[in-house]
Amino acid sequence: MAKYKLGDICTIVSGSTPKTGIEEYWKGNLKWITPAEIEEDTYIISDSERKITELAVKKTGLSSFPKGTVILSSRAPIGKVAIAGCEMYCNQGFKNLICSEKINNKYLYWFLKRNTKYLNSLGRGATFKEISKTIVSEIEINLPEYRKQEKISNELEKINKIIGCRKQELKLFEDLVKARFVELFGDPVSNSKGLKELTLPELGELGRGVSKHRPRNAPELLGGEYPLIQTGEVSNAGLYIENYENTYSELGYKQSKMWKAGTLCITIAANIAKTAILKFDACFPDSVVGFKANDKTNEIFIHYWFSFFQAILEAQAPESAQKNINLKILSELKVIAPDIEEQNKFATFVVQVNKSKVAVQKALDETKLLFDSLMQKYFG
Repeated sequence: MAKYKLGDICTIVSGSTPKTGIEEYWKGNLKWITPAEIEEDTYIISDSERKITELAVKKTGLSSFPKGTVILSSRAPIGKVAIAGCEMYCNQGFKNLICSEKINNKYLYWFLKRNTKYLNSLGRGATFKEISKTIVSEIEINLPEYRKQEKISNELEKINKIIGCRKQELKLFEDLVKARFVELFGDPVSNSKGLKELTLPELGELGRGVSKHRPRNAPELLGGEYPLIQTGEVSNAGLYIENYENTYSELGYKQSKMWKAGTLCITIAANIAKTAILKFDACFPDSVVGFKANDKTNEIFIHYWFSFFQAILEAQAPESAQKNINLKILSELKVIAPDIEEQNKFATFVVQVNKSKVAVQKALDETKLLFDSLMQKYFG
């Protein structure tokens, strides 16, 4: 298998930003992208949020890149990748690769996706890391013959589409549950059905996790037999927290409090107001709040109530070193409190839908594992 430097098999182009203060340069019909427009799952990109004019191109000396170009962000952050679905322009945050006949553009896309960490390791700069055109030119890639590249690319594309479909299934399940919530209880933000409202302390026990020191800064608190749930595990859990990565030592446990299975965990720092329900007894630090419902509500209902307010609370949160809210803010929130029988019916519906979500998530995890193994096989 032959090895090539990218600079020998691709033409590498960048871009720039026309002066934003000159109105005649903007709101045209020429597509001009920035790294912020490329998401983790972006494959083909065919539009841009902002458009520039022919005058901007003429005065700025911008060069377009053709359909099929592999778009690579070179700073803020390094390593976002997509393929141009049409002729486009870009800002200075890219080093884009126009492929020669030796390399399939989709093969190059998957190679770069696989090597994000490596690309970041090549970054240079004091204020922020960036990879230059010279650095990108020197990156080496192993190239099988062209038909083999196409076969590999098509295989990865098919599996990636399956991953995308399963992610969409999970989103549709979540949309279904939220639609059912609104059907039963109205819009919780405006309380469109005029339901009774109560505070969280009136609906159950509300308390902040306890830790004199952040676990990451006090290793003596960790490594015992007491499950420890941190903000990341709440944010990524979905409805239930069923596993844990960290434990408290006896010292950490004595500084904290053990919350019972069924407790709703609420994050108040980093990802604010994310919630999930414990499947086991656990402790958590002061960046997580616990809520244990009384007979006026249930944790599943409150979990989904928070899903409507999470973005609002995130936007309103004061920011110092990082955004956060406190127990007082949570304690003063007005929560709709429909009849508990209706809440329980909704919770039963959620549990049934969640069974389907679990099955889809398992299939998604298996497909991701296959995809990762193929990426390892083809690109190391």
